[in-house]
Amino acid sequence: MKILITGSKGQLGLELTKQLEKEKKYEIIATDRDELNIIDINSVNEFLLNNKPDVVINCAAHTAVDLCETDVENAYKINAVGPRNLAIVCEKIGAKLVQVSTDYVFDGNGTRPYREDDTTCPNSIYGTSKLMGENFVREFCSRYFVVRTAWLYGEGNNFVRTMLKLAETNNELNVVNDQFGSPTSTVDLAKAIIDLMNTEHYGVYHGTCEGQCSWYDFAKKIFEIKNIDIKVNPVTSEEFKRPAPRPAYSVLDNFMLKLVGLNSFRTWEKSLEEYLDKE
Repeated sequence: MKILITGSKGQLGLELTKQLEKEKKYEIIATDRDELNIIDINSVNEFLLNNKPDVVINCAAHTAVDLCETDVENAYKINAVGPRNLAIVCEKIGAKLVQVSTDYVFDGNGTRPYREDDTTCPNSIYGTSKLMGENFVREFCSRYFVVRTAWLYGEGNNFVRTMLKLAETNNELNVVNDQFGSPTSTVDLAKAIIDLMNTEHYGVYHGTCEGQCSWYDFAKKIFEIKNIDIKVNPVTSEEFKRPAPRPAYSVLDNFMLKLVGLNSFRTWEKSLEEYLDKE
């Protein structure tokens, strides 16, 4: 099976490549923007027709949430037009398409974990552009998996490494305590995507580690596991203003994965312990 990964140098792309390489049955085409410009339909058409992948996993995205608020055109090009182009050509060659999406497609005003059929209502350019990408994939490709995830960490820049870095030069930190989600390891997400792409269970899925916490709880757990003595102060989102609004509650329920028997996600604490053990 030939697998094309876009955004292969990002956290999820790197982990997918690592896991797929362990299985001898996969031929991997790892691309980044230098090899494949997903916002150019002609480039996508030529590249996919030449390589004829069986599955395309789109990890390419404009994920700088605050920058998206001002870099609007690029946000929509990368997060919406790119997936549309991939969907059109995947349909043409009969390939499956995995589109990685986000919790930001919801407004964050919920009080229970969001299921796949809950009403989307993004309140940022990032969330709106990602939702448009989802809709294009559903419109133009018949063999698709949209996988929404959240609070992702792996090999690269992420919240966990930021906290550990800040702890090297600070005795105390302020961390937001009124935004709730599910910290998710790229190890767990990559496994779920690989399991899913080998099925015909097409549709929209949520894929996050089990359980929930605030960013403050997340930071406290990181320092607890690493035995780092540092004071962490809980603050509100109002005290920690950012250009783009964040969902106050963006916990996702892996409901569809449970229904098809593919929910292999561990608790967020267990996955974090494994990650920090390797750091």
